Amino acid sequence: MNRKLTIGMSLSLSGSYAAMGRQAEAGLALFVKDINAGGGLAIGGDRYEVALECHDDGSDRGRCAEIYRSLCFENRADLIFGPYSSRLVRIAAPIAEQAGMVTINHGGAADDLYEHKLRMMVGVLSPASDYLKGFARLISTMKFLRKRIAIVAARNTFAREVAAGFESACAERFAWRRGVRVRLKFNGNVDPDDPPAHLIAAIARNRINVLVSVGSFGHDVKVMRMIVGRGINLPVLACVAAGVVGFGDEMGERAEGIVGPSQWEQDAEIDPELGPSSNEFVRRMREHRPDVVCDYPAAQAYAAGLLTATALKNAESLDQNRLRAVFSDLRTSTLFGGFAIDRITGRQVGHQMLLVQWHGGRKVILEPEPRLDVGALEFPSGWRLLMSSFQLFKMSRGKQAQDDNPR
Repeated sequence: MNRKLTIGMSLSLSGSYAAMGRQAEAGLALFVKDINAGGGLAIGGDRYEVALECHDDGSDRGRCAEIYRSLCFENRADLIFGPYSSRLVRIAAPIAEQAGMVTINHGGAADDLYEHKLRMMVGVLSPASDYLKGFARLISTMKFLRKRIAIVAARNTFAREVAAGFESACAERFAWRRGVRVRLKFNGNVDPDDPPAHLIAAIARNRINVLVSVGSFGHDVKVMRMIVGRGINLPVLACVAAGVVGFGDEMGERAEGIVGPSQWEQDAEIDPELGPSSNEFVRRMREHRPDVVCDYPAAQAYAAGLLTATALKNAESLDQNRLRAVFSDLRTSTLFGGFAIDRITGRQVGHQMLLVQWHGGRKVILEPEPRLDVGALEFPSGWRLLMSSFQLFKMSRGKQAQDDNPR
């Protein structure tokens, strides 16, 4: 190989997104290692050695903009991968668009990224509004008649989009006919040591039996600590943060029974058309970077590399417009799940979100809908886990509340 192809990007190797940024960097570094070990990228009869030019944006928007201006203009890379977080993708993508370069968006899930006519964007993740649609279907099929829901959301774009998608799914005919109703919406910060009295009163007054927290990791942990720590007896709890490994570390035993959405799980039953299985990927990641946690940021970054390599092979060219057109027609799967984008917006439409529940200190994948072909009221294994754990954690939470609030 005497030609080199450079992937240019920034990631947050420091700052508020550093934990996720380091995972993504490790995943992409492994992809580059694997592709070069296999002889490089074959594009239009030529072979290219791949190089990763990754700069630390420090989780800072100004620094992110500076990096992408350089990578797209002064020191132009061959390919552009986006940063981690929707907040930084909003900075990087318009710069790449101006330069006529495709942005491989592996790190930003906000819906609004695809509403600004950025025709060169390619999304790998399910968008925010899809996060809890499966959860709406799941609670609609639960046995108790009335499902009275409270949504506690942070004040940011991501939270607003997740909440709106969930509320829309709750209003669909399938859910509505089965008694699903959003009875309470609260937007704002929550302090578990001094929770807003009107929120606690509203939960009781509306006889809420399903509470969903939507926001940043820190927001969701605070809301769950408020509910569990004060012994508020709610049969069903869910939050976005519960899909992350660190949620169990933060909550400990109090994570038990809490449900969350997940972009990727190692145990998901996926037979990928491209690249390694999830188990093989995790094994190789641990060998490659044993110091880095292997969670969804690493998986989605590695998958983005596989998808880009396939698109380049099919395009037989580094021409950016040709590459974007090939992405529009690509229908495949990786360890991360299915891939297909909306031809115009680049929004991901092929990937399916997963639901997980914390049980015995680990995440277990739930099936979002019951099987209806067995001729009797029967639930898949995930459902049996969900229903049995409700009884378990209702009792355990009551005991925790007594321990935390001695009289």
